[in-house]
Amino acid sequence: MAKQSASPGGTRRFISGVVEGFYGRPWTMEQRTELFRREQKWGLNTYLYAPKDDYKHRMYWRDLYSPEEAEQLVALISAAKENGVDFIYAISPGLDITFSNPKEVAALKRKLDQVSGFGCRSFSLLFDDIETEMCPADKQAFSTFAHAQVAVTNEVFTHLGQPETFLFCPTDYCAAFCSPTVSLSAYLHTVGDNLLPGVDVLWTGPKVVSHHITVESIVEVSSVLKRAPVIWDNIHANDYDPQRIFLGPYKDRPSDLIPKLRGVLTNPNCEFYPNFVAIHTLATWCRSNVGAGPKDVEMTGEEDSGSDPCYSPQKALSLALTDWLEEFLSTDQPGGRRPINPAPLKKDSLDEEPMQTEGGEPVYVPGPGENPLFTAEPLTLADLQLLSELFYLPYEHGTTARTMLTELNWLKGHREAVVGGAVTPVTAEWRLRAERFDEMCVAVVTMFNRLSNVPNRRILYDLYNYICDIKSGVGMARTYVKQLGGQGNPSPRVTCDDPEPWGFRGGLSGEFQRMLPCHGNRDLFRHPPMTTVYSIRPYCPEDKAEVLRIHVETQRHGEAKPTGPAMISDGLPSGQLSPSSNCALVLEDERGVCGYALGLTDATAAAQKNQRVLLKDFPSLVTMQLLPRVTDPAPARRMIGSLLASMKTSGCRGVFCELRQSDRNMMDFFSKLGSFRTLKMAGLPVNVIAMGTSL
Repeated sequence: MAKQSASPGGTRRFISGVVEGFYGRPWTMEQRTELFRREQKWGLNTYLYAPKDDYKHRMYWRDLYSPEEAEQLVALISAAKENGVDFIYAISPGLDITFSNPKEVAALKRKLDQVSGFGCRSFSLLFDDIETEMCPADKQAFSTFAHAQVAVTNEVFTHLGQPETFLFCPTDYCAAFCSPTVSLSAYLHTVGDNLLPGVDVLWTGPKVVSHHITVESIVEVSSVLKRAPVIWDNIHANDYDPQRIFLGPYKDRPSDLIPKLRGVLTNPNCEFYPNFVAIHTLATWCRSNVGAGPKDVEMTGEEDSGSDPCYSPQKALSLALTDWLEEFLSTDQPGGRRPINPAPLKKDSLDEEPMQTEGGEPVYVPGPGENPLFTAEPLTLADLQLLSELFYLPYEHGTTARTMLTELNWLKGHREAVVGGAVTPVTAEWRLRAERFDEMCVAVVTMFNRLSNVPNRRILYDLYNYICDIKSGVGMARTYVKQLGGQGNPSPRVTCDDPEPWGFRGGLSGEFQRMLPCHGNRDLFRHPPMTTVYSIRPYCPEDKAEVLRIHVETQRHGEAKPTGPAMISDGLPSGQLSPSSNCALVLEDERGVCGYALGLTDATAAAQKNQRVLLKDFPSLVTMQLLPRVTDPAPARRMIGSLLASMKTSGCRGVFCELRQSDRNMMDFFSKLGSFRTLKMAGLPVNVIAMGTSL
């Protein structure tokens, strides 16, 4: 492994390995022991025990371990030693410790002395994710929060005999937390100036979850701390979002960092078994630097031209997935099993005796014309590559995922085109790209089916919720694209304004996020597509043909049926009725008119002609339509709002609109406006409803 200079007269081992530091259910003793074996096999040397929800690690840090708990820790520390892994015991007293109280410091020493008695020789004090306001007693004893933390850390470090490995996690553990900057942070300068030289400092990089960690940023923080930091890397952590898991490679950290660091520990996914890729690729990265020892394979190639000459994330990922495939297909693991069904038997002769199972029961053989037995195809390396690309990294989707999102966005925006004045709803290019999108969706479903039948069930169960979710999302997208292309009837799963719970995602958390200004499609597209610019202007006679075209096309290719019942509002876009003065607007984008909103201040005569009985509080009529390419509801809301304001100025006290129930687009729009409600109006045709609002 790489060596890190501590002084001109000696060297210290480069710390590399795993920190169990996430929020959520801690790993089991069996899983940790398996981790130690993997670390030894891959050349990693450290495990930091810091599960946030181990209550004696954080919330009840003063409590000593019971004899049963002590027995488990002794066994765990011994297992780490047997595999050449340095077991670092971390404790987090920062939630409620009084730094100036000698009894509190004594309780901390007593707890660490107990763990030292278990055979542990490396320790860590963590002061992350805590309040920075000191209690009155500490304010009298210490000038700053940093001085309080450093004083207790130095005292504990000295009490333990200044162990070779002792880590300190500051409260300002990333650049984003430093005020005003890293180089000017009074907190970090206090830590750097006063923390004993043998204590190493944990650091997550520019952010809590850092996209890139550069050599320049590490040089800067090292200068302030007066020591090289140990990176606590959250690139694969997923405890902050239960809908995501990260199976991409360790990346965006140049191998030139290794000589500048004291070490790197990855704090990965909460689920143990899917962390194979995160830990395997970190190990490859640690071995990549010049002088760090033998490499697995040559890491340079054409695709890495101009990037890190010593480490290729894609090649490291390929190595990891190749090894991981063997684990998926292993049947000698606890919880493992053989494939659900064997290959179907060939019935060369109906007179042959059927094969006997161990229990004496004959294997079922389907007869002529019957369904063949289901045969589970084995998982392939391509399946795992696809899985990784669908669940890649926090700031980046894999290639296939990006392609699918880009294609779906294009298919939505190019469902129709105008060529030579004629409307072509679906072009040849659209059909071709839709077919390619469908093939990608099928590949996801195939991957899901193969994963569902792998022998090693332990890995599957950690992944199952995630792959079920992506299969469902891809299935809905696939159905939607088929619907856009005119294949099949509209699916209520993707178009219904009142879907069943399995037809949407998010729950209460999703509802909150959609109401916040920061929520958008940043998670879908690393560089979101440009927002279309819309303009709203008054209707003029030259717009008559375009308005009629929109009216016809939204019935022909949209949700409404062209053979639907006649409505009063049909007369406004068709020209049979003229909208009232100052009560007609059109919506335009860069391609031309894409929507309209028309109003009739007095609809009495039109209602009588259509045998309607108007409600006295709603004598005025409005109608609106949008082309499918208008996916942003904001300009439509502004347009209808402007129309209603103009009609109110003209003296209208209430308006109504008629909607075909099959026109899901407008049904959904008016229902979500909040001001319109369903009206009971006599004379309405079947499958037509009236909605109205007071002005």
